Amino acid sequence: MSIRFTTKARRGMVALTVAAGLAVGVAGCGGSGDGGKQPETSASASKNGGSKPNAQEGQSEAPLAELKGSDGLLLQITSAQRDSGGFVTVNGNLKNDGAQSVVIPSALSGNETEITRNGRSLGGATLIDSKGKKRYYVLRDTEGRPLTTTGFSTIKAGESLAVFMQFPSPPTSASEVTFQLPTFSSGTISISG
Repeated sequence: MSIRFTTKARRGMVALTVAAGLAVGVAGCGGSGDGGKQPETSASASKNGGSKPNAQEGQSEAPLAELKGSDGLLLQITSAQRDSGGFVTVNGNLKNDGAQSVVIPSALSGNETEITRNGRSLGGATLIDSKGKKRYYVLRDTEGRPLTTTGFSTIKAGESLAVFMQFPSPPTSASEVTFQLPTFSSGTISISG
């Protein structure tokens, strides 16, 4: 047996194992076999009201900030979470509140050549720690692509787009920062975590 044959055989076994694992996972996520009937009561909530649903159960909380942009665009920042990996992820919704479709301004990508070369994004966003007197720019991967939502060009009237941006984490003492995005108003947001 040659090394080439052994390598191909190992790859085949790995591919087969992965495929089998995915098939079992998909089968496990299938229906419960009860014809789509929903249970009358829930284990986590009583009929008297019980606990209130959290954001993951379909109820959205009030946004941290609402920033108005040009042409009826509205950015609602829903969370700013500090992660143990040393970065902050800002999540939100970019909505077209206008009556017509809006072409996303190229200014949102910022003016850095490396970021603009990768298409439309929110790469121009920054976080400002006024106490520490520092500005934090959107992170980039090893190929220069911004770690943010990319690849959008137009938003139709009334539609919204879920967006995210990742930044280096300010010190833990900086719990409030100013969020800025070109063509939008600035807003103060609280970082959790």
